[in-house]
Amino acid sequence: MKKILIVEDDQIVANIYRNKFSVEGFQVEVALDGQLGLETVRSFQPDAVILDLMLPKMTGVELTKQIRAEPGCGQLPVIVFSNTYLTNLVQDAWKAGATKCLSKANCSPKMVIDVVRSTLNGNSSPTAPGASTAQPNHTAHSASPAAKAATNGSAGAHANTDTDADAEFQADLRKSFIKGLPAILAALRVQLQAMIKSDNEATRLEQIQEIYRRIHALTGNAGLAGLTLIAQMADALEALLKELHEKPKNINASTLRTVAAAIDFLGILFERGLAPDQQEGGPANILVVDDEAISRRAVTYALEKAKLKSVSVEDPLVAHKLVSETRFDLIFLDVDMPGMNGFELCTKLRAIPLHKKTPVVFVTSLTDFESRANSTMSGGNDFIAKPFLFIELAVKALVYVLRGRVLSQNTPRPSPAAR
Repeated sequence: MKKILIVEDDQIVANIYRNKFSVEGFQVEVALDGQLGLETVRSFQPDAVILDLMLPKMTGVELTKQIRAEPGCGQLPVIVFSNTYLTNLVQDAWKAGATKCLSKANCSPKMVIDVVRSTLNGNSSPTAPGASTAQPNHTAHSASPAAKAATNGSAGAHANTDTDADAEFQADLRKSFIKGLPAILAALRVQLQAMIKSDNEATRLEQIQEIYRRIHALTGNAGLAGLTLIAQMADALEALLKELHEKPKNINASTLRTVAAAIDFLGILFERGLAPDQQEGGPANILVVDDEAISRRAVTYALEKAKLKSVSVEDPLVAHKLVSETRFDLIFLDVDMPGMNGFELCTKLRAIPLHKKTPVVFVTSLTDFESRANSTMSGGNDFIAKPFLFIELAVKALVYVLRGRVLSQNTPRPSPAAR
């Protein structure tokens, strides 16, 4: 019987994985912090370790380094869970000796088990969504057609049984998870208000850390429950909160407003983003208008971090023609542009039936009261201050894109003639 060690500080997530691996025939131990994880590696001598990168007492990166330094653990499979947006942390995990990195927001227990089995079998595939592999794929030897047919015949029924069991398991998880959402939202809102009202940096950082811990747990639990929208939003917000906690100089009115908007939107998702058929959606269509090439590239790069594609335009007159012909789900506008400033362009696009309600976010270094008033009067929905954090803009974009997707689920789109 293969032995698995799970190092995870969220007791609920740890128990779910423990139970699922046990049912699959593994012997499982759980450690709730990095230090205990290292001690358990020594005493339990697992065949594979699954660990979260964000752990108390010892981070997942440090734990991975320590495991690699243990006698006989140089080739021990170490599979790490990470935040999709913390690419530097993932790189640190690779350097420390991680075998695979999985996105916690995108992995179900079934996917993780498949990755563990393939790793223990010396094969780097299948790979779960959001996962990377530390070694190239190995090519399997081909079986004869007769052998394949025989195998597929018996495996097909087994696969269907497994699929049904997994679907039932995830449905039960989803029900339990949904019951706890009102309490999660209430706690987040209380802590958010305390953070915003606090004028003491140490107290504010404590509140940010506490919100971060709740959002970190939410990301993992939503991913387990198959609630992709909540997991996707929480994943990005978690990364922003971590950035603010580690670099307090980035805490300002703009970043706090973005955190508040994300938590408010999570409340909408908790009520209206729970149906299984809502979890998948088509790509968003985003327009970025800025006459400065570096600024345009910064915005599009931030959107790419959130896996959102965009069209960028430097000339506001060209942008006006484009919005007259094309539907966009979200528009980012610079303010100070030649020929037509962002406020004027926003006013003009609001006169176009196609974009009467399209979210418009100004990206500007003009943050005085008059500029904020002009952004609202011209029809803008929001603004973000330059220089901005990439992850802040990614969070803001996800709020608007996912909100539009959720709120339009049951709203029929106008016919071409009505546009």
